[in-house]
Amino acid sequence: MLCPFSMGRARNGHAVSDERRTPSELRRLRAFIAESQASQDLDSWRRGQCVLRYIEGASAANIARAVGMHRTAITKWLRWFDVDGIEGLRTRVSAGRSPRLSMDQRQEVARVVEAGPQAAGFRSGVWTGALVGEWIRERFGVEYHPQHIPRMLHQLGFSVQRPRKRLARANLQAQGFWFRKVLPAIKKKQTPAGA
Repeated sequence: MLCPFSMGRARNGHAVSDERRTPSELRRLRAFIAESQASQDLDSWRRGQCVLRYIEGASAANIARAVGMHRTAITKWLRWFDVDGIEGLRTRVSAGRSPRLSMDQRQEVARVVEAGPQAAGFRSGVWTGALVGEWIRERFGVEYHPQHIPRMLHQLGFSVQRPRKRLARANLQAQGFWFRKVLPAIKKKQTPAGA
């Protein structure tokens, strides 16, 4: 017995079953195309147009050439339409994995980060991604990949701050004078490269 979702090749013009070719189904397909165009959902509109052109007699290969896509994309859309109807052509956003920390826990992370690492019991005066990850692991028993911690902190409204490096024995007055007087004079003397 063949699986209804098999990847076998249908005869030209028969990738969509007769149940999906009824006048009422075609009206719904045209309404879907108009709705997709109105909402500016280009992907859904393109899928609907390709399915409609196929039902009207164009081959998958000709449609693929006309829209600049590979034929396998067209046949995949035809299969989606045949199995799920118009719902198979809609653009869906993947929900993704559910967060491992609840909103309350994430807010607690934000409060602790705001208070600083010393308030959380660390000796360091500056948070690092690894330090935040260690605190989360100790407090909630949840371990994150080190590259995820900065992303999560950004979602909580924090940004990466890097300290400015300054020499311990630098003469701040001399630096200020150089930036205010000497640097502008150097910039004025520069000539264009082509001159």
